[in-house]
Amino acid sequence: MVNKVSISTDKAPKPIGAYSQAVQVGNLVFISGQIAINPENDQLEIDTIDQEVIRVFNNLKAICEAAGSNINNIVKLNLYLTNLANFGIVNEIMSKFFAQPYPARAAVEVSALPKNVNFEAEAVLMV
Repeated sequence: MVNKVSISTDKAPKPIGAYSQAVQVGNLVFISGQIAINPENDQLEIDTIDQEVIRVFNNLKAICEAAGSNINNIVKLNLYLTNLANFGIVNEIMSKFFAQPYPARAAVEVSALPKNVNFEAEAVLMV
């Protein structure tokens, strides 16, 4: 049987379904998809794509810290956008949160995301 440990923090949004913010197995932490919900007031921050992306990366950062690590130990990042035309903005903001070497990454356009947001990110973290 796999020993799974749930990782959670009040500095990231509470799950809105039957999932954990993150689950650790060995030295890997699998972080669930994060959207632009501000954990302080449970409100979406989607006035601009920039604001939305910053909130998502801040949520990822908080979960990494709750796992006893930091955002630069993310080794795999999956990005979901409802419009790939915003990819340049995402890339620019991402470069302010991560140091080189950057994580491996995928970016895909999707038709819709939870709560009608424009951006979601999930990650695999090493601890």
